[in-house]
Amino acid sequence: MDCFVSQANVNRRYVIRLDKDDMLLESIEKVIEEKGIRNAVVVSGIGTLSDARIHMVTTTGYPAVETYPEWKDDPIELCSIAGIIADGKPHLHMVFSDSKGTYSGHVEHGCRTLYLCEIVIEDLGIDLVRRIDEKNISVLQEK
Repeated sequence: MDCFVSQANVNRRYVIRLDKDDMLLESIEKVIEEKGIRNAVVVSGIGTLSDARIHMVTTTGYPAVETYPEWKDDPIELCSIAGIIADGKPHLHMVFSDSKGTYSGHVEHGCRTLYLCEIVIEDLGIDLVRRIDEKNISVLQEK
């Protein structure tokens, strides 16, 4: 794994390169911690995975019912990662495909790089936080 940082003081950009067997979310969290990223947006994420784990809602009622599908030792094309990092905590979704179909959902721990992944994070310059509302939903707000 490696991380390349732009030299601009405002809206700093981070380009993360993941190599074979690097863990996707775990590596992003490590860069967030090491670089002190507080509030940012993941603007791009592409690559290949051998393992994937997501969660997705399966009902429209409240509280939501979720499922956690997993793919193990399967060649996967990572088409997109996007999301918000608020107060140092990532909320990321991804779109990926294998030979059977295309899937999307909330990125979970356990996604492993097959050959490479490249992720771009851009600092927002806004002070954000997530707060739990009256329905126990995590709501993004400015601090």
